Amino acid sequence: MHHKLRRQERGITESEARELLERGEYGILSTCDTAGQPYGIPLSYCVIDNAIYFHCAVEGHKLKNLAANSRVSFCVVGTTEVLPDKFATRYESVVVSGKATEVFDREKQLGLEGLLPKYSAGFVAEGLDYINAASEETRVFKISIDTICGKARR
Repeated sequence: MHHKLRRQERGITESEARELLERGEYGILSTCDTAGQPYGIPLSYCVIDNAIYFHCAVEGHKLKNLAANSRVSFCVVGTTEVLPDKFATRYESVVVSGKATEVFDREKQLGLEGLLPKYSAGFVAEGLDYINAASEETRVFKISIDTICGKARR
């Protein structure tokens, strides 16, 4: 599902938005605490089916926020280029909203393994060892994609 864009001509198709989401190097996860204070943090992620998976330590600011409110926004910016003479920037971005829930067992393993081809393609075997060694100190969350909206100026 798409959000309504103010500048319709900047909209990209849902399939383009999903492609950008998959190829993005990192994303900004935005959460809110119980007082409504927003918090955004960059993180590595992978996309499997209609969900974004990310891992984190066993405690921290974003985890407190997620425990209070599982609704999140996740933003990825692709290629950008400043055009000084045109007072503009070429860009592409995608914003996802959804609900973040912790995953366990097989799905946790799947989420961690999904990071390997993306970030450590030449080191998958070593990566699997690393995942198994670090599993106790790692939590994995999945953002189920409710809406996805992409924009670009190319």
